[in-house]
Amino acid sequence: MNYRTLGKTGFKVSEIGYGAWGIGQSSWIGASDDESLQALHKAVDLGLNFIDTALGYGNGHSEKLIGQVVRERSENIYVATKIPPKNKQWPAQVGVPVEETFPAEHVIACTEESLRNLGLETIDVQQFHVWSDEWVDQGDWLEAIDKLKREGKIRSFGVSINDYQPENAIKLIETGVVDTVQVIYNIFEQSPEDALFPACQKHNVGVIVRVPLDEGGLTGRITPDTIFPEGDFRNNYFRGDRKQEVFERVQKIIADLNISSEQMSETALRFILSHPAVSAVIPGMRSVRHAELNCQVGDGKGLLKEQLEQLRAHRWIRNFYKA
Repeated sequence: MNYRTLGKTGFKVSEIGYGAWGIGQSSWIGASDDESLQALHKAVDLGLNFIDTALGYGNGHSEKLIGQVVRERSENIYVATKIPPKNKQWPAQVGVPVEETFPAEHVIACTEESLRNLGLETIDVQQFHVWSDEWVDQGDWLEAIDKLKREGKIRSFGVSINDYQPENAIKLIETGVVDTVQVIYNIFEQSPEDALFPACQKHNVGVIVRVPLDEGGLTGRITPDTIFPEGDFRNNYFRGDRKQEVFERVQKIIADLNISSEQMSETALRFILSHPAVSAVIPGMRSVRHAELNCQVGDGKGLLKEQLEQLRAHRWIRNFYKA
């Protein structure tokens, strides 16, 4: 496993991290706790030392599973989690004051709840689960972050940037108070390269990449006939003719790069890890097999320059999260 520095935190994290939304028993349907625990242990066996979760993933269920694994292991494992906005609005809405989303007492209460769920004394990276640059210099959230750092309850602070709004954190980055940002970046969604990544590199902010496989779209395994379990959020994400459209676009990538559909996931992860601004990518791994396949990609080798140039043409501006 190859390791990269997570910005100014100084943490040496595995470039393949563990995205733990899918094991929270909400939104993603079908995970079993036993298999999730096995997958987590296998990932750690393979050198993974960075896990990203959130209080909102199954109302703390994901955090509890992760805490169980971390406490059972002797390795140094970095844990990142997230505070849900108090008003429960994803993404952050324009014009909403920060007092409605991240007042100091909410930030502190959620952090303490996450610590209880995890069974740990310290959270390595505490993040806001949404962000708006309107909140810079507003409210008392920063006082809460400073207090939590002084008390040793968190080691660093980050934000999860609103879906498909990569530039809506650059003002925060420029203040110097944020240590990491989490952002959607993949073969389809390449816009973080335009302004966000240069800002992160200039200010030494760690970059955690989420949705690397477009919720499964870039795995090469979604076809027009794919059926998701009842209650799974992907029924909405890939509704209508979206599965057909994704399938056709992925087939074009496969043809352009002369690869097989089985190589799509690896190619998608290597595309992300080819960018020097990226510290870690956090695919979901709900099975031991997924853990094995994803961790194999964390060897420090990106894509060839020619492949990267070919993939530039596959940038696709859209937002499947919107209703």
